[in-house]
Amino acid sequence: MAMQVSESDQIKQFKEFLGTYNKVTENCFMDCVKDFTTREVKPEESSCSESCLQKYLKMTQRISMRFQEYHIQQNEALAAKAGLLAQPR
Repeated sequence: MAMQVSESDQIKQFKEFLGTYNKVTENCFMDCVKDFTTREVKPEESSCSESCLQKYLKMTQRISMRFQEYHIQQNEALAAKAGLLAQPR
């Protein structure tokens, strides 16, 4: 049963990854690709798409760090509150 749950979680995570990947791809494509008269990717389009992806990755990393900081603060606050409540008066 635990194996099935982890597989289900893995599938869910993979679907979320694909959804995010598709959104980033679409957003960067819409922002960067302007010329459809040729099959070749222009250097401006290539650098724009690379910058777009780098910006997204940095944003994701920063959000993740802030989320972790928030959870640490919440856990510390809960621990302090539990410590105050557990002390005899």
